[in-house]
Amino acid sequence: MKDGKPFFWLGDTAWELFHRLDRADADYYLKKRASQNYTVIQAVALAEFDGLTVPNPYGDLPLINNDPTKPNETYFKHVDYIIDRAADYGLTIGFLPTWGDKLNKSSWGKGPEVFNMDNAKVYGKWLATRYKNRKNIIWILGGDRQPRENTNDVEVWRAMAAGIVEGIGGNDMALITFHPQPNKEGSSQWFHSDDWFDFNMFQNGHCRDTPIYDNIKGSYDRAVVKPVIDGEPIYEDHPVCFNANDLGTSNAYDVRKYAYLDLFAGAFGHTYGCHDIWQMYSPNREAVNGPHTYWQQALELPGAKQMQHARRLIESRPFLDRVPDQSLIVENNQAPSERIQATRGKDYAFIYSAAGKPFTVNLGKISGSQLNAYWFDPRNGKVQGINKVDNKGSQKFSPPRSGYGQDWILVLDDASKNFPQP
Repeated sequence: MKDGKPFFWLGDTAWELFHRLDRADADYYLKKRASQNYTVIQAVALAEFDGLTVPNPYGDLPLINNDPTKPNETYFKHVDYIIDRAADYGLTIGFLPTWGDKLNKSSWGKGPEVFNMDNAKVYGKWLATRYKNRKNIIWILGGDRQPRENTNDVEVWRAMAAGIVEGIGGNDMALITFHPQPNKEGSSQWFHSDDWFDFNMFQNGHCRDTPIYDNIKGSYDRAVVKPVIDGEPIYEDHPVCFNANDLGTSNAYDVRKYAYLDLFAGAFGHTYGCHDIWQMYSPNREAVNGPHTYWQQALELPGAKQMQHARRLIESRPFLDRVPDQSLIVENNQAPSERIQATRGKDYAFIYSAAGKPFTVNLGKISGSQLNAYWFDPRNGKVQGINKVDNKGSQKFSPPRSGYGQDWILVLDDASKNFPQP
């Protein structure tokens, strides 16, 4: 909830925002994403690209002598500025205190590893004390790393969380989650029962048509209920499975599919990502995995602009009673590339057909004797009306077009509720 109103998480992964952009560029980025109706910007204080040894645009490093108990005030004044500008634009920062390689370095991470249980808690408390009066922060631990087996990694992350909770003034004063690498359970694998852990986050990786919706639904159905979100899906303009030569580069259709399949499987929001944006690709910076477009131009990629239609659709109906419900459809076992996914509230339903395949709806699962029906186009947010439908029995629906790139959403409303067109 934000100002007493439901808050829809439409995120962007801008991991290098604090580290690589100066204030003018950060302002340009934030203003653009706000105009595209994003609500959350995910960014990292101790960044991935040699974030401890390569300074920000003003020549400042984040820590003195790589000591987490000695943050550099001038570096964090730049972080302050960006967080405050985000607030000016109505944006929340999904704030990562560190990229995970500062705690456990993978084969591609640069580290160095600087955290232990003691200094992790001190650093977490320092950050939380500094930012506790800023209301536009959601805390995200982790940073693309799994806690390693036979180590104290889990306890180090818990220590950082404990420092945040102490600095912020209690469990009820902040939202905290953990950003993992791809796995079946998301961050709940380690922290689901922890008091500080408020919602589960997945990373689905960067391959096409992974059935992440099964993982989302599995998390949604856990006995101790906590919300769930996909915090890093396939990025737009990314080498598919890191293999552009054989599999090509991801596109707007790829990112749309993940957005709607995640949301309709039970996610409370969604994070978009772009390969050129997360690293703030520019001619004077190290690049990774072959980005194509400088970040300023990548802000206008089609998938980035299409995400606002998903937000508009979800917010067009009462969404606090929305649940995933595959029993709405007869054909619910397709391959991921042709998946049909359904969600509903008490008096409306949305059904997504990933490749425009016809499907049969089991009616009578929402209120009303008659239903208004529409086709919603996720490419442009336009709506096509359908004749009213009797809310009983079953009926087959055929999207306007089918095939690659032809995803559509069927909207069904209790006609007596007089909802506007989505």
